[in-house]
Amino acid sequence: MDSPVVVLDNGASTIKAGFINSQDKGPKIISNAVVRSKGDKMTYFGHELAQCKDFSSLNYRLPFEKGYLVDWDAQKAVWDGLFSSEVLSVDTTGSRLLITEPYFNLPNIQEVYDQFVFEEYEFQAYYRCTPASLIPYGILFQQPDAPAAECVVVIDSGFSFTHVIPMINGNIVWNAVKRLDVGGKLLTNQLKELVSFRQWNMMDETYIMNDVKESCCYVSQNFKHDLETCRINPKSNPVVQEYVLPDLTSNKKGRIRQSDDILVEADQILVMNNERFCVPELLFRPDDIGMSSVFLSSKI
Repeated sequence: MDSPVVVLDNGASTIKAGFINSQDKGPKIISNAVVRSKGDKMTYFGHELAQCKDFSSLNYRLPFEKGYLVDWDAQKAVWDGLFSSEVLSVDTTGSRLLITEPYFNLPNIQEVYDQFVFEEYEFQAYYRCTPASLIPYGILFQQPDAPAAECVVVIDSGFSFTHVIPMINGNIVWNAVKRLDVGGKLLTNQLKELVSFRQWNMMDETYIMNDVKESCCYVSQNFKHDLETCRINPKSNPVVQEYVLPDLTSNKKGRIRQSDDILVEADQILVMNNERFCVPELLFRPDDIGMSSVFLSSKI
């Protein structure tokens, strides 16, 4: 019997992990961080963040900095929990590993990857590659009637950067890969600043504002039209959306307010108007916040 193959998409914000050809265990998504909660004074490692009851003013220790894995102590703490019986329940000494690494990863960091995998976890074998190089092996091009794709352009928007990766016959054309210094982290920070200036002070609420971003924000198909719609009637328009902030006294999570949602006196409302599409627009217009980077369309 072949040893199981563990797939680890090791992102700077989240880890997507699972097994190849496993019918019993589906993929798992956990936070790639060591988090300290000021509310309950507890420290959570990766998957344990789901057990947190107080998401206010969380302090993050991230293994990745500026797109590269630099804090190996924090990364080991997260991986230890991931491989434990609480998540994947994998015997690393009897398994093989497929792991992703950042684009243009530095050689000295790659050497630490190799040492860590074999010396700390003693995997039987492992393969390290970039996320885009796995695209040809996914379900995207496995449609029976579709011809094989000779040329593909992958836009990989991650936590720290957005990469434009051209591929020919399944191989990355490295001399044509472009990087945009805009990612999920910058968008969340920009949303925190906008909301803190216009409504509530949310500068310390990274977790909550990241959930607001993922729940409410979208890419506008007609930016000028949506902006004018919000300007004419700021309080009542098709774009405006209300987000009910978490109630930390009763451990209620934040949510988008529905039409039949009955509010109580303790509920605090965050009104998302043009912030819903202005924040993601930074992917296409980074000069809106003074960045001199070339637009995403120009990168493509």
